[in-house]
Amino acid sequence: MRRIAVPVGTLAAVVTAFGYVGAVDPNEPGHYPGCPFLQLTGAFCPGCGGLRSAHAVAHGDLAGAVGDNALAVAGYALFAVVWVVWTLRALRGRAFAPALGRIHLWAAGAVVLAFTVVRNLPFGGFLTP
Repeated sequence: MRRIAVPVGTLAAVVTAFGYVGAVDPNEPGHYPGCPFLQLTGAFCPGCGGLRSAHAVAHGDLAGAVGDNALAVAGYALFAVVWVVWTLRALRGRAFAPALGRIHLWAAGAVVLAFTVVRNLPFGGFLTP
């Protein structure tokens, strides 16, 4: 059990966060602060709609979650896959050290930048929260 303590603790923290966002609706004004980037620039940042997306996931509304922030939903799915791999490796007594190189980080940055730019262009309206 000691082998999986950290993955289980991480999952507990994520489930707690999703539980809180599921219970405290971000669609109701006054519960969460507004996005400072949106307030200052009028443009959507890559995280805009992320809380609403998490709320929708917590309530089983995957289509609504994708509509609020598709990149966040992809991040949730990626976390789930990484967590399963991490847990399975921990159960087998193997270390988990994803080998992320510079190219992976640049690619992730490019995806986030492209998502941000496209969601703020007229033809990217389907990506706005």
